[in-house]
Amino acid sequence: MNRFVAAERALRSAAPHQLVDAVREVLCNDYAANSVQLFLADYGLATLRPVHPAPGPSEPMPTHGSPAARAFGSQEPFVDKLTDDQVCLYLPVSVRGDRLGVLAVTMPSAGQAEECLHELAEVAQVLGHEVIVADRDTDLYLRARRADRLTLAAEMQWQLLPGRSCTRPEYALGAQLEPAYAIFGDNFDWSATADRLMLYITNGMGEGIEASLLTTLGINALRNARRAGLPIADQAALADQAIHAQYRGDAYLSVLLLDLDLRTGRLQVVDAGSPQMLRLRGRTVTAVDLEAQLPLGMFEETNYVAQEFAIEPGDRLVFASDGVYAVAAPGGERYGERALARAIVSTSLLPAADVPGAVLRELSGHRGTPVAGDDALIACLDWFGSRQAP
Repeated sequence: MNRFVAAERALRSAAPHQLVDAVREVLCNDYAANSVQLFLADYGLATLRPVHPAPGPSEPMPTHGSPAARAFGSQEPFVDKLTDDQVCLYLPVSVRGDRLGVLAVTMPSAGQAEECLHELAEVAQVLGHEVIVADRDTDLYLRARRADRLTLAAEMQWQLLPGRSCTRPEYALGAQLEPAYAIFGDNFDWSATADRLMLYITNGMGEGIEASLLTTLGINALRNARRAGLPIADQAALADQAIHAQYRGDAYLSVLLLDLDLRTGRLQVVDAGSPQMLRLRGRTVTAVDLEAQLPLGMFEETNYVAQEFAIEPGDRLVFASDGVYAVAAPGGERYGERALARAIVSTSLLPAADVPGAVLRELSGHRGTPVAGDDALIACLDWFGSRQAP
């Protein structure tokens, strides 16, 4: 049995809470590693946090400006020379474009590291898949991602999310919420098939548990309709009925629903509330003109209509909640579409997964305080074009 197969088998047979121990044992025994540590990105994407204390680097590391950050950001292995005799490999741990963290592997020499770099990078990817599966049975990895305690509302919101990023040959997606540890009603959801991508950007009214309960009802109503095979206009109508039946118009959910045909680039959109959509084409940012329709749950049995657009390969779509474009500076100036457009242009060279965090950091500078007074959500969708054979 070759050593990669042995590593893969060890991870698949390990108990959910012992994945790090399993990968450490096999890499030290079969690859001559001196130390192995798994670091996971925290909810705010500010630090990479160790899962287990172990020999070698075990303190949290920033997601910007550190050797581990270079591997996390580029999604490529990075070799950090520690001494004349040792190097540390930082290997991306991700699942289908969802960046979980990095695996730090200290090797006795650069030569040994180079010899097995490709295999170790593959082991890190297997570890990522096993962490996702293990989250069903243990809180170990969820707890490791926390730099602070989550509010109950934030706990409920994070459990709704599909991930923070994903990639396919046709597109790349990234999204982020702020404040990460005390979010209320903003949320996003996506689901893809062979030929379609559906994306929801939501902004629930209210604060705390009430906002989170409203969003939870709305997202699950939309998922229920989506999984029944209904088009997005009917998904909106059924979710509208579910929310109105519960709240009788006293609470409602603003949502932007999108259905992208991955074969043609045709995009159907239902604009039921406040989230905005901007398009970057070349170096030009345009606010997409949408037909405003009623938020979900405001009135009984509202009818919704989908608009249709064509997007072109190379287009970037950016979605923002009102906690972004309505934020005021200390002097009262709103962030607005113009500032958001500048931020989109300035981040145009970043991959989709990095754009939300970069825009939210700029928003924090405009706000003048690190503490947000409202939820802020940024999502970014890059369209590369259909990869299906003609």
